[in-house]
Amino acid sequence: MTDRSPFLSLHLLETLVAVLPVRDETGQPKSLVYGGVERHLITSQARRRAERVHARNRANAGIGALGGRSMGIRTREWALICADELVRRHGWERDAAVATARAVIEACGLKFGDPAKRTVADLTKVLVFAPADAGARIADHLAEHAAELTDWRERNRAAQQAKRSKQSKQSRQPEPGSAEEAPEGAEEPAAAKGEPLPKPTRDAVLLALAPRDAVDIALYGRFLAEIADSPNVDGAVQTGHAFTVHAAEQVEDFYAAADDAKLDRRRSALGFLDRAEDGGAGMTGYQSLISGTFYRHAVLDREQLRTNLRRAGLPEPEVEETAVAAEREFVTAFVEAFPEAKKNSTASTGSLPVLVLAFEGERPYNYAGAFQRPVDENPEDGGGEGPAGPAAVRRLMRHHLFVARRRTDQRAARVLTYDPGIDDLLRLPGIADGVELAPGLAEFVR
Repeated sequence: MTDRSPFLSLHLLETLVAVLPVRDETGQPKSLVYGGVERHLITSQARRRAERVHARNRANAGIGALGGRSMGIRTREWALICADELVRRHGWERDAAVATARAVIEACGLKFGDPAKRTVADLTKVLVFAPADAGARIADHLAEHAAELTDWRERNRAAQQAKRSKQSKQSRQPEPGSAEEAPEGAEEPAAAKGEPLPKPTRDAVLLALAPRDAVDIALYGRFLAEIADSPNVDGAVQTGHAFTVHAAEQVEDFYAAADDAKLDRRRSALGFLDRAEDGGAGMTGYQSLISGTFYRHAVLDREQLRTNLRRAGLPEPEVEETAVAAEREFVTAFVEAFPEAKKNSTASTGSLPVLVLAFEGERPYNYAGAFQRPVDENPEDGGGEGPAGPAAVRRLMRHHLFVARRRTDQRAARVLTYDPGIDDLLRLPGIADGVELAPGLAEFVR
């Protein structure tokens, strides 16, 4: 690693109008109470996925610093993906391909859904984050050892059926109060285990599902408890929840959707043939929309990133090259990516940040405390700070300059804005002293 500081801290302010990027289980906007008032919330999970997918899609399209590099997929459908490869490239029958892929992956330790439910029978119970080519690699091994594994699958199925039959007899409950009644706290019978998977096949599956050189797994990490000998990865990216710098503002938007067929019939019918049921909207309802200026924060642990890449088996010169490329793409995704919920009806993904602040340090820095006192948007002559966007920029920059004067480890601070009014503000004396103003994303991302 170069002489750069171990942590890169990113801070961003963005103003969103009439959007709903994330919802709770009731369909309402998420919120939290901070500084004594309710704030709108965009969870870190929504942010991380948007950024991870943004970087992955660019890499797969050959765009950006990670163009063409290996990336991962987080899914429950590895058995189906493997089966698709067996059918498409190796000529297997679909049913045999799915049954074999599921049996092999299950024998490695991953549990699947209820076989009686078609929608989940061939899906793992947990999401597995693995390199995108894992399904193809497993399929190649299964095809190479097709005869052996077909025989194993039949023996495995017979062993499982025998085990289930035995468990069913043992689990029959005696009459309440009888001497044979099961003791309190007794566990249910374990899932039926079948024929052990041949070791070469198990090794091949675990290698395919291992993080290997997938750069986004090195960045965001993964946890797979179901397979003890499949390596987990401590993520190099820390992401904070985004929240409004002011009190929450929400509107319940009433909408009426037209029924095209009904309206066409009304337009073409004679007046005396109009029917009463042709009146009114086709559907009505309410949707919650939020507006506000959000603060969000993320950190890249450069040392952890390089550690993850080394553990993935990359040679040292490639570790440094890949880490630098990953950092550039991480910053790009932090600035440009956005959760896609209701993107068509609100155009939320077209938003650009009011301000992005980046700097290096020996430890991460979260500036959420700058907004513990909510911004008051009342006119300035009434005691307020004016519009939340400029007010939040003044707060954030004042907070940063105050901290920077007291910390000797902070360096390489720079800012980026897509707002001409904020650009003028940053050029005023005392607002961004000692901070580099980047003219565009290319200059901001180093």
